[in-house]
Amino acid sequence: MVGLPEAVTACLFDLDGVLTSTAVVHRRAWKRTFDEFLRRRDPNAAPFTEQDYATYVDGRPRLDGILAFLASRGIKLPEGDEHDDIDAETVHGIGNRKNRLLLSVITEEGVTPYPGSVRYLDTVRERGLAIGVVTSSANGERVLEAANLSDYVQARVDGVVIKHKGLRGKPAPDSFLACAAELGVRPSAAAVFEDAQAGVRAGRDGGFGFVVGVNRADAAEHAAQEKALREQGADIVVDDLADLLEERT
Repeated sequence: MVGLPEAVTACLFDLDGVLTSTAVVHRRAWKRTFDEFLRRRDPNAAPFTEQDYATYVDGRPRLDGILAFLASRGIKLPEGDEHDDIDAETVHGIGNRKNRLLLSVITEEGVTPYPGSVRYLDTVRERGLAIGVVTSSANGERVLEAANLSDYVQARVDGVVIKHKGLRGKPAPDSFLACAAELGVRPSAAAVFEDAQAGVRAGRDGGFGFVVGVNRADAAEHAAQEKALREQGADIVVDDLADLLEERT
């Protein structure tokens, strides 16, 4: 009834782009942050692109994404610390700048869950499957509350937990494995739902029972994104979680 193998007893959902539309906000905040940073260093610098986001940032913990993108441009900065000002020329400064932009949008515009995702969560809960959320975002709790999704979630592993426990970020499977352990299920009995290539790879490498790729790309990038998600290990790729319900009706 939920489009998953019968052996699956738990669902581990990424948040941004899978349950909520905040992935678009993240992408805009990253672009503005990196473009402003690059232009300050070199007015002729190539801008931050959609491909940069997918390759270096999407699905990864904030600092990991910054380091990966900067390395792609041959840029090295001091790491600094989490208290750095948003104008500091450090890795943490860039991260804090991006997070300030993100939080301002969440505060002003709120967070909207995808209707199909809410339908799927309702069905999964009715069927008695355990529900966990695994996100690299340090704002996981705030986004879930803003989207009125907190009541669905029995376990949450977000950027705060990842840092506290010293877990490797996606594409390493550590965060998904930690969530499965918190729910008391083996990886083989859990399904991973991800829109990021790094997250799909984490699901594959973690030995999870089923990996669902969620393709929110626009028409121009849709085919390429589906191909990439399958190459990273998705067992199935859907445009919306509700598609999994329709396949079994």
